[in-house]
Amino acid sequence: MTRGFVLVLSIVAFFNTAVWSKDPLQRNLGQDPNSISNSSLMLNYNPKARSFWVSTTSGKKVFVKGLVPKANFIKVEKEAVSDPAFGKGQALIARDADGASVSFTLYLSQPFLFIRQSIKNTTYGIADFPKLSPVSFLLDLGKPVGQLKTLGTGGLLDPDKNPGSYVFLTCVDPVSRNGVVTGWLTNEKGSGVVFSHIKNNLIEIEPRVEYGHFRLPAGKTEKTETLLVGYFDDARLGEEQFAEAMAKQQNIKLKPRSAVYCTWYAEKNGGAGTESGTIELAGFIKNQLKPFGLGVLQIDDQWQAGNQYNGPHRGFDRVDPKGGYPNGMTTTAKAIKEDGLTAGIWWMPFSRNHQAPEFKDHQDWFAKRTNGKPYETTWGGTSLDLTNPEVQHHIADYASRMHQWGYDYFKMDGLWTGTVTEQIYINDGYKNDSIGNCLPLHNPLKTQIEAFRDGLRVIRKATGEDVFLSGCCVSQNMRSFGASIGLVNSMRIGPDFNHDGQSIRTGAIRASRLYFLNGRVWWNDPDPSMLRESGESTADNASKGIGSLTRARLLPSFVAVSGQFFLSSDWLPDLPLDRLEIMKRCMASHKGIARPVDAFDKMLPSIWIATDKKSGTDRNVLGLYNWETSPQKIGTSLSRAGLKDKMTYYAFDFWANKPLPDLSGSFAWELPSESCKVIAVRAKAKHPVVVSTSQHISQGMIDLLKEDWDGESLSGTSKLIGGDSYELRIAGMNDGRNWKLSSALIVGSPQGVIIEVLPQAEKGWLRVVIKGKESQVVKWKLKFKK
Repeated sequence: MTRGFVLVLSIVAFFNTAVWSKDPLQRNLGQDPNSISNSSLMLNYNPKARSFWVSTTSGKKVFVKGLVPKANFIKVEKEAVSDPAFGKGQALIARDADGASVSFTLYLSQPFLFIRQSIKNTTYGIADFPKLSPVSFLLDLGKPVGQLKTLGTGGLLDPDKNPGSYVFLTCVDPVSRNGVVTGWLTNEKGSGVVFSHIKNNLIEIEPRVEYGHFRLPAGKTEKTETLLVGYFDDARLGEEQFAEAMAKQQNIKLKPRSAVYCTWYAEKNGGAGTESGTIELAGFIKNQLKPFGLGVLQIDDQWQAGNQYNGPHRGFDRVDPKGGYPNGMTTTAKAIKEDGLTAGIWWMPFSRNHQAPEFKDHQDWFAKRTNGKPYETTWGGTSLDLTNPEVQHHIADYASRMHQWGYDYFKMDGLWTGTVTEQIYINDGYKNDSIGNCLPLHNPLKTQIEAFRDGLRVIRKATGEDVFLSGCCVSQNMRSFGASIGLVNSMRIGPDFNHDGQSIRTGAIRASRLYFLNGRVWWNDPDPSMLRESGESTADNASKGIGSLTRARLLPSFVAVSGQFFLSSDWLPDLPLDRLEIMKRCMASHKGIARPVDAFDKMLPSIWIATDKKSGTDRNVLGLYNWETSPQKIGTSLSRAGLKDKMTYYAFDFWANKPLPDLSGSFAWELPSESCKVIAVRAKAKHPVVVSTSQHISQGMIDLLKEDWDGESLSGTSKLIGGDSYELRIAGMNDGRNWKLSSALIVGSPQGVIIEVLPQAEKGWLRVVIKGKESQVVKWKLKFKK
C-alpha cells in the first residue's frame, strides 16, 4: 500500500511539474522571491537599491529603470493572484508598516505590468486624498531622448514639452516605432493623468490620479486605480492592446452603429430644425441614403423649452408650443421611425439652472463651490449633485420620458458638468481645472468622478440597452474622458467643428491620436463631415476654393477609411448630386483594422491603411491625405505601410476611378492642397482577382462577402444596394497567362438582376457591372480561358 501510494504521489508530482512548467508565471513562482515574469515581461526587485526594473522576458531589453513605489515600504512579498477579467498572475507587493501597499502584477496573457496602490486611513477621522502618485520610473528606449517623442491626448510632442496626458501616454522612437505605453486601466473614482519629464538623459514618467476629494473613513483600506505599463516593438499595437484591456476590464460590448444626421450645423433648418423640416428630411433619407448606411436622424439643441439663464434652455421635459415642434416630440419621433430610421435627441443630462423657478425649492440638488455658491460654469449652467437620490430620480425620469417619446439615440452634451469641474474649452493636454473646488457632495464619500459614473449608470438603467448613448464632448473638460469609458457607446473626441480654427482638421487631429479607442471602447465621433459647396460658410471661402469637390472628399474619406463614426449635418435635400455621391460611398463602416502609418511622425497623420481578412481574402486600402493648404508629396515604403516588402501589388484609385501602376518597394504621389487618394491594393496572384468595387470607399471590405478562384473561374458573393450600379474592378488578366473571359453569370438567376461586362479599355484590367432593383445578396461567377 505504501509503495503504491508513494508511486501515485510521484506520478502526480511529475505531472504537475510538467504542466506548471509550461506556464512561465507558475514556473517562476517559488523560485527567485524578487522576480516574476510572463511570456512578455519580467519584473525584478533590487533590495539594495529598493527599486524595481522591468525588461522583456528575454532580458535583452530593460526598458523601465528606477521604478520606485511612492510609499515607505518595509518589505516586498511575492504572491499568486487571480483576477475575474485577466485570470491568474503573480505579484510583487511592496507593503508599509501600516498596511498600505503598491502591487506589481503580471498576468499570463497580458503584455502589461499592472500597478495598483492600496491606501489605508490610520487616523481617527476621515482622511481626504486630493491626489495620489503610486510610482515614478525612468524609460530607456536605447535612443537619445532628443530622438524620442511622446503621444498623448495633447498630441505628438517632445517628452519635456508634453503638458501631461489624460488616461495614457505613449513614449516612442518614431523611426523604429519601438515604444512604451503607460495608461490608466481604470478611472472609477479618480481621473488618471500621465506626465513626462527628462531626468538623467532618460524620460521620467510620473503617473497621477486626481480625485479632488477622496474621503476615506478611519481605519478603512481601499484599492485605487490600476496603471498599465508595457513595451512594444510597434507602439501602435501597444495602444490597441491597452484599449482592449480597458474593454476587458469594463466588459464592453459595443453597440452597432450607423451613420447619423445631426441637425445642428445645417444651413437650412439648422439648430433643432423644425417639425415639418425634420419630417421632410426623414423622407429624403429613406428614399436616397438609408440603403447606404444613414440610419439615425438626431434633433439637436433648441427643441426644448424652459428658461434660459446661462447657455442652452434646460427644460428637457417640455416643448414650447410656439417653437419648431408644436405637436410635441412624439409626433416627429413617430414619423422618423415610420421611415425606418432611429430618432435621436440632444440634451444636457447633468446640469440645470439653479435660478429657474422650478428649482427654487431644490437648491440642495446642486453641487456647491467652496464659497457655498451653486457650482455654475459658463454655458454649462449649474452642476447637479449626482449623489443625491432625488437628482438621480429626476435624471432617470427625464431619460425615461424622452425614450418613451420614441427616441433611441441620445446625444448627451456638456457631460463635464457631471464631474463638477470648470469648463476648460478646448482641453486636450493637461490643464488645471481646480478639481475639488467644491463642497462635499450629498454623499461625501463619493468622489466627483465616481458620482459622474453613477450618473451615466442612472441613464442607462432608465433607458435599458435599447438607447445608443453618445457622449459630447471630452474637449469641454478632459475629466469626462476616462470617466466615460465603458458607459457610453460613442464619444465626441474633439470640440465643435472648426472651433479651434482647424477647419476640417479639427476632428481628424483628435481621431488620429485616439484612433486605438475606436471600435474597442467606443466609437470615436469626430463631428460631422461638411459637404456643402461653401465649406464652413465663411465669407472668404469662395476665394480659397474651400467648396471644391476634392476638398469635400477629404474628411469623409478619412472617416470612412479609419473606421470612425460618420455624421452629417448639411441640409441634404439641397445638396448637389456629386456631394450626395460622396456620402453614399463613405457613410457605411467597414469592420477591418485601420491604423495611421505615420502616427509618430506628425501631429496629423497623412497615411492610413485599412486591412480586412474576414472574407478569406486579404483586402487592403491605403488612404493618403493632404491636410495642408499647399500641394504635398505623400508616400512611404510598402513595409512601413504594413504591406509585404517584396510583393508586387495591383492598385486602384477610387475617386479617380482608374487603375494605377503596380506598386512595389515604395509609393509616393503628389497631392493637391486639401485632397486625398484612396487606393485599393491587391497582391498579384497569377490569375484574375477583384482589386476594387464601386459601392464603398473600402472597395470590397463591406460588400464583397466572398471571393474564390478554382483554376478557371472567379466567383464571389456580393451585397447589392437596390438601384445602385455595382462594379467589380478585376486585375490580373495578363498575370501568369493571358486570361480571356468566356462567360459572366449571376448564380441562380434572381429576378431583376443583370450582369454586364464592360468593353476592356485598360490593359490587364476587366470591369463587370451588376445591377439589381432591390437590395439583396447575389452570387456571381466569371469563367476564364487561357
